[in-house]
Amino acid sequence: MRRAVIPAVLVCLIALGVGLLRMNIFWQQPLQLPQESAIVTVNKGESLSEVLRQAEARRWLTHANWVGIVARLFGLDQQIKAGEFEVNSPMTAGGFIQLLAAGEVLQYSVTLPEGISLAEAVALLQRDPKLKRTPQKRLAAELLVMAEGRDSAEGLFLPETWSYTRADSELDVLRRSHFAMMSLLNDLWEERPADLPLPSAYAALILASIVEKETGVARERAQIAGVFLRRLAQGMRLQTDPTVIYGLGGEYNGDLKRRHLRDTANPYNTYAISGLPPTPIALPGEAALRAVFSPDASDALYFVAKGDGSHAFSATLAEHEDNVRRYQLSRRSDYRSSPQEVKALKD
Repeated sequence: MRRAVIPAVLVCLIALGVGLLRMNIFWQQPLQLPQESAIVTVNKGESLSEVLRQAEARRWLTHANWVGIVARLFGLDQQIKAGEFEVNSPMTAGGFIQLLAAGEVLQYSVTLPEGISLAEAVALLQRDPKLKRTPQKRLAAELLVMAEGRDSAEGLFLPETWSYTRADSELDVLRRSHFAMMSLLNDLWEERPADLPLPSAYAALILASIVEKETGVARERAQIAGVFLRRLAQGMRLQTDPTVIYGLGGEYNGDLKRRHLRDTANPYNTYAISGLPPTPIALPGEAALRAVFSPDASDALYFVAKGDGSHAFSATLAEHEDNVRRYQLSRRSDYRSSPQEVKALKD
């Protein structure tokens, strides 16, 4: 009996050794890429077996099933990350699997400019061909969740340059932007000055969005924030054009008329309402937010556009009216009041 067992064990050991040798050969086989490098995309939910089958169909490797078995033995099959990967020669089949498991996906970036609206931000992201698009109903529902019971999610996203991978959607970028904005806003609110005349962090966000839209020259942010904060503290109306324009929506054609400033039906008309409008009017950048929490300490209550993107500030109505006559009633031929227009002029 013992003599019969020994040959059987030897046969098994030899078979095992041959099997391990074959698996090692398949694992160490060089990838046959059509060029020196190639891009492979792993979609969310896609298994390693599916990825290997596609690689075999492209004739990058052979015996995909055996390669998958070795990957499972190493526990790599559960570590595969979704995204876009750059595969470079020379690389083995095992190296290819390890690349996917390491999650070294290709990174792209998209910039949300300061001062754009949420609608503009969504449209910008959805124009990016590398970002997946979320169904409209789901996107709207997710934005309402981020609004936390408010009617609008306007302003709740930090305009920055955001990195993303091919596996991401516009909603993924918006979630990161939202998280960053709320973290920044909450930190600033916790450290706010004791005399800040604002009832909530959300009110600060609303005001920051107005400061963002009114600022044409970066150094004036704190001055503009100071003017608005002092007007709020004294019960004065903000009387700022960007809020009116936001409330007009698609009705605005670039020409703000007196009837628009008298329109009491527009809840964003700060010429007609007291205090802040109901929501932010844009995505304010970090600098605009910080300006609201660290305004200048002057006594200015008014400012008027000078035509070059900057403003003339004044503490009294009489001074302000002089500035209006100087800069508004005798406008230069190249007069510009908005930051966007000034930037375009410089370009």
